[in-house]
Parts: sequence; structure tokens; C-alpha cells
Amino acid sequence: MNFSADLSLALPEVILAAGALALLVWGAFQSRANAVFSLAAVALLVAAGAAAVLGPMGRGFSGGLIADQASAFAKVAIYAASAIAIPLGQPWFQRRGVNNFEFPVLIILAALGMGMMASAGDLISLYIGVELHSLALYVLAAIHRDNAKASEAGLKYFVLGALSSGLLLYGASLIYGFAGSTHFDIIAQSVEGGAGVGVLFGLVFLICGLAFKISAAPFHMWTPDVYEGAPTPVVAFFGAAPKMAAMVLFARVLAEGFGGAADQWRQILVIIALASVAVGAFAGLAQSNLKRLWAYSSIANIGYAVLGLASGDAAGIQAMLVFMVLYMVDVTGFFACLAALSRDGRPMETISDMAGLFKERPGIALAMSAFSLSALGLPPFSGFWAKFYVFKAAIGAGLGVAAVVALVGSVVAAFYYLRLIKVMWFDPAAGATDTPPLEAKAIAIALALFTFPVVLVALTFIDPLAAAAAAAFGLA
Repeated sequence: MNFSADLSLALPEVILAAGALALLVWGAFQSRANAVFSLAAVALLVAAGAAAVLGPMGRGFSGGLIADQASAFAKVAIYAASAIAIPLGQPWFQRRGVNNFEFPVLIILAALGMGMMASAGDLISLYIGVELHSLALYVLAAIHRDNAKASEAGLKYFVLGALSSGLLLYGASLIYGFAGSTHFDIIAQSVEGGAGVGVLFGLVFLICGLAFKISAAPFHMWTPDVYEGAPTPVVAFFGAAPKMAAMVLFARVLAEGFGGAADQWRQILVIIALASVAVGAFAGLAQSNLKRLWAYSSIANIGYAVLGLASGDAAGIQAMLVFMVLYMVDVTGFFACLAALSRDGRPMETISDMAGLFKERPGIALAMSAFSLSALGLPPFSGFWAKFYVFKAAIGAGLGVAAVVALVGSVVAAFYYLRLIKVMWFDPAAGATDTPPLEAKAIAIALALFTFPVVLVALTFIDPLAAAAAAAFGLA
């Protein structure tokens, strides 16, 4: 394959890279972001998503980049979440006197790295994608420079992220040393009858590094502090797009590179999944800050996604993809609600702050209730269908006991979701709230409508698209 054909496969990445450079030059001359600047950033993401869907399929750059239905599915979801983050975040920063142009550019650079993760065909492109998106996320976490908690969040994320990158790189080095290649298809040949000790050690380190990126237990320690300290719109982005990219990369590595060792890595994933559900469910009970609470909620929910992946077949990957898309809606919508709420100019971030919210802001209270019930997995909300897919895949793969344990974790987590709803609906009002900004309120309500009833229609095309994407991994 010639270079021009390779570039056509990487067209979404080319669009984002060239667009980010153009926006940097534009921003350097105007120094402040405006509506046109943000609109241009969103247009880039839309163009990249269209290129991912309409562009050619195949392998390029000597197998280092894969353009298939799985990468297209993931990229559309990633770019959509990134596009929502820009109009949600830029006005939020402007209201706080942080009117800079770097935010949309960093979102695009993060999306570029996440797209590379979804299309990674070997360990080198995997690492480049992970580092590219991670570096942008480190800066985003600390972008509110006048806020001490934001700076602390950025520093913690950077230090612990460097540790995870080291684990990832060490694991990749071991795999290369024992398998003799960085390409997933050649690695797959070397582990066809099961992974040897050396390759297995490398795989464990690789899984640990990727588990950090998805904030799965026991590699979740950064998540509550970063979620609490980072700006609210940034957390909305953190909880959605990077998790989808990392889960698709997870599936890519395990299915395409280590499909022959499925019996070995399945045990590791089941342990990670159940540990994540337990940590998220029980630790969340003690939280009063909503951002920390949803950090533990994200840990629990990523456990369900990992359980789907642990099924080790196409149905499990399909369940994981459906779950991640629906969860992205919940987490983005909930933090959009938080971004819309303030009292006397102070952000409302604790459960007590939400007292009597239904009387003050019934629309936002209904939206937050919908997202909470969806994350709980209550029918008929989108979260119910997400967990239904995962549990069905797990039971079909012989992981019925693990599915039951995960279900118990969901029941435990119900307490903190219902506690929030009770405070919003029945407690006396804690005081008048500020008028919510239009963009945050609109995003929150639109996504709440998606959780129900729009999800019932959306599943009719998300399900077959996820099935086609799962089939691209080559598992039965």
C-alpha cells in the first residue's frame, strides 16, 4: 500500500491534526476564544467523524493503523462527546474569567489521540495514541489555573498517569521481547496455543496500564481526586470519550493480539470487573461531594463494561460497546447539570446543595433524576438496557456467578443515587439558585430525553452498528 492510501485511512487523524495546528495559529493572534473559534473546533470534529464513517477501510502504515467498523463506531462516539464538551466548557470558563483559546484545541488534540487508540494496530501506535491523549488531558485537568484544586488534580493525574504509562511501556517491551513483534496479528500467532510466561507477564503489565486509563480498580486511586478538582465541563469530558477510547483499545489488544490466550486474560478481567463494581458501590456510599460520588459511580460502571469484555466473544464486545455509548450519555448529561447549577456564583457540588432543587429548577432536577436512575440501571432508562446487554453476554459466556455479584453491587449503589433524588425532591430548599446558562441546560435536558424515551428508538440502530463493530475484532 502506498503512502497516499495510508493517509486516506488516517484521514480523521489528518483532519484533526491539521485543524489543531490551524486553530493554534488562529488563537495565537486573537488570544481569546470566541463563538466562531469554538464553532470551528466543533466543525473539525464533525468532519473527522464523517471521514471515519465514509472513508476507506483497511490497514495502513505497515499494519500500525486499522480502519474498520470498530474504529469508525468508536470514533463517532468519541468525536460526538468531544464536540459536546466544547460548547459546554468554553462559556463555563468565560463566566469565570478564563477566556483562553487553549480549551477547544486541547479537546481536539485529545480526540486525535483517542482516535489513534481506536485504530491502533500494534503496540507502538497504541502507545503514541495513549500518550497523545493523556498529555492533553493532564493540561485540561489543570486548565483552571487560579483554582488550587484544579492544579492539584492536574498534578496528581500527571504523576499517576506517568506511572501507568511506565507499566504500559514495560508490558509492551516484554511482549515485544518474547513474541518477537509489536504487531497484534503476529503476536496472535505466537500465543495461538496460549501465552507463554514471558508474554503473559507483559500482558499483565499492559492490562494494568490500560486499567489505569479506564479507572478500573485497583488502579482507580486518581479518579475521585481528579474528578473533584478538575473543572466540571472537563470532568464531563473525562468521564465519556477517554473511557470509550480506552475500552475499544482494550478490546483491540485482547481480541486481535491475544485471542489465543483468552482463557488466561479472562480471569484477570473478571477480577478487575468485580473489584471495580465493589469499590464503586461501597466507597460511593460515604461521599457527599457529587463529583467524587460520580467518580466512584464511573469506577463501578466501568466494571460492568470490563465484565462484558471478559466474556471473550463477539457478544461480549457488542455488549461493552452498547454499554459505553449509553453510559457516555449519562455521565455527560449529569455533569452538564452540575455545570448549569450555581448559587450566588458558587458552584453547587454537594448533595446538600441540591436540597429542594425540584422546587427551584424542576427541569434540571428531572434531568439529574433521569441520569441517576439510568446509572442505577432502573428500567426503562438507558442504563437498564446497557446492563441488560452486559449481563446477557456474561451469562452466555459462562460467567453467571460474576454477573450475579455485579448485580448485587448495582443494588448497593442504588442507595446513593436514591439519596440524591430524595434530597432534590423532598428536602426543604437550601436557597435560590442562579439562572442556569442556556447551553448547559439545553445539553442536560437533551441528553436526559435520550435516556428515555429516545433510547428506545436509538437502540434500533446502535445495536446493529455495535454488532458490526464487534464482528470486526474477529471473535466468534
